[in-house]
Amino acid sequence: MTKTIYASAQEAEAAFYDAFGKSDLEAMMAVWADDDEIYCVHPGGPRISGLANVRESWRRLFSNGQTLGFQLRARHEIHGMMIAVHSVYEQITVAGQGPARNPILATNIYLRTDRGWRMVAHHASPAPAPQAVTTVTETEAKRPPKTLH
Repeated sequence: MTKTIYASAQEAEAAFYDAFGKSDLEAMMAVWADDDEIYCVHPGGPRISGLANVRESWRRLFSNGQTLGFQLRARHEIHGMMIAVHSVYEQITVAGQGPARNPILATNIYLRTDRGWRMVAHHASPAPAPQAVTTVTETEAKRPPKTLH
């Protein structure tokens, strides 16, 4: 199978969410780099490293037969010549299950390769409840943190 060459990280991301929504394993893996250093963290799950393990994780996820819809919001993107980091809120709907679930906060990292932009990391976790999200004031930002992380 010949992989598509994605001219930008945005193209790779669009293909990622298209494959995700269609539960298309081959299209999903076409977005990922062919590198054993890649990793994926599904919500509530462990870090999965290596091409074969990442592929297997997506195969298992897609085996449930659900049709998913994605609306991405609150994008934050950092782009360099060779790397791009995208942080998005994924508002996911499951066909036949009514309104959207609580959002997932995802970080997607893309690397520019000789075969176009490819995903090297996807880390997704449940977003905090809306009432737990606060805005940090300038004064609060200058205070030393109470925790390390």
